[in-house]
Parts: sequence; structure tokens; C-alpha cells
Amino acid sequence: KSIRPVDNLICNAAVYKPTDPEPAWTDDGFEQSMGINHFGHFLLANLMVDDMAKAKGARMCIVGSITGNTNTVGGGLVYPRADLGQLQGFESGAKKPIEMADGKPFFGAKAYKDSKVCNMMTVSELHRRYHDSTGIAFSSMYPGCIAETSLFREKRPWFRKAFPWFMKYVTGGYVGMEEAGERLAQVVDDPQCSKSDVYWSWNGGAQQVGRWSEDGKPKGAGGSGGEIFENAQSDAVRDREIAKKMWDLSAKAVGLTEKDKPKAAES
Repeated sequence: KSIRPVDNLICNAAVYKPTDPEPAWTDDGFEQSMGINHFGHFLLANLMVDDMAKAKGARMCIVGSITGNTNTVGGGLVYPRADLGQLQGFESGAKKPIEMADGKPFFGAKAYKDSKVCNMMTVSELHRRYHDSTGIAFSSMYPGCIAETSLFREKRPWFRKAFPWFMKYVTGGYVGMEEAGERLAQVVDDPQCSKSDVYWSWNGGAQQVGRWSEDGKPKGAGGSGGEIFENAQSDAVRDREIAKKMWDLSAKAVGLTEKDKPKAAES
């Protein structure tokens, strides 16, 4: 808690472990992809709602990904697809030895995608529960494929070298780190981004492979350039029943007590 209320919060921490044959665990027993990418953000977001409610025009953004949206190229056509099932793993406590949200054996690439579904569901639930009473604008966003960050450190050297080129010149989904940072800042600062319960994207939102335009730049793949817009989430992300179940089981998994829960009235 702070003396001056926090007016902007961006939750952007993530790990991606596609080559690991076995899960790694956080200190409190969660599989790392879900623990760091989702549970940590879920807990922080809940603990910050009351403080941020004191600020004027507060905004909270949890970074999502096309990989969690099955209505995109990266989420729908690139195996494996995100699938929370009926959250059997969460129902079993979500801690070691539970490896996946759906209760199945560990699959590193899918664990990341599942965590991104949870991120975007969390935003929608925060909006549904607390936007009306707090005025906080809750949003998620996809900044583009930042192919040169250490998120891909688990990949083989040849992949780390080839992937940025592939995203630049084949799919058109590449975004540099500086531009991605500007997009993050835009979501919490630009007046046009004050709307709540929005999934922000740029340059087509990666629902197709980029098409080369007359200026020599690919358009439509979510990569560099283009204007911000309100993107559509997949049916799975918008599944209200699963989202509510995810919220309740996540609160239980992270030990969010009645005392810790936001005092703001739920809608």
C-alpha cells in the first residue's frame, strides 16, 4: 500500500519453457509458467484494486498474447493450442505435483498459452467485478512479437537467430523492444485507451499472416506500425463460466482471504 495511490499498473512478467521436458516449480509450489505468468499477476492485481480505486483515471493492464487466442494464426494454427479444459489441475490445488491447468502432463509450450488465457480472463473478471465501483479501466493487450527478448532464451541458438528474421520478413509479426514499450505506455497513458474490458492490438492483431503493402512493410499481422484498435478475443477466452471458475480457483490457490480481497463492491 502506498501513501499516494498507484494510478497505472502493467503486469508483464512471463517465462516460456517450450523445450523443458519436466516442469520447474516456483518457491510456493506452482508450475513456473502458470505461477509467474498468471498466479503472481492475479494476486497482485487483487491486492492493488483498493489502492488504485483512490486514484483518478486509474488503469490496470495485464499483458496477453495472440498465443492464448485461438482465433489468431499463432494461437489457432500453431500447435499446441491453449485449452484449460475444465480446470481439473486448478481444482486439484494447482500446486506440485499438478503440472497443468487441465490436470494433464506437462507441456511447456501449452503451459505458456494456458497462462495467457488466464491473464485475459482475469482482466475481464476484474472489469466485471470492480470497474463500476472503482472506475479503474482494466485491459489486456498484445504488443506484437518481440522476437529478440530473453523470453526465448530456452530455445536453441539457431532458433533465436532465425526467429526474428522469420517474424520480420515472413509473417510480419515482428516488433522491436522500443516500439513494444511504447505500445505498453500507450495503453496506460493515451486518452483513447481509457475504456475498460478491452483487448488492445495494433496492425491487424495477428489474425492473418502479414501482407506486404506499397510502403514495403507487412500489414495485418500485429507487427510494427499500424494503429491501435480494440481486438476480438477468442470464444474460449470469453467463456464466462470457465472464467468465473478460473477466478474462484485462482483465489483459493494463492490464498486470497476475505481480508485480502478488494473492499470495492463487486458488480
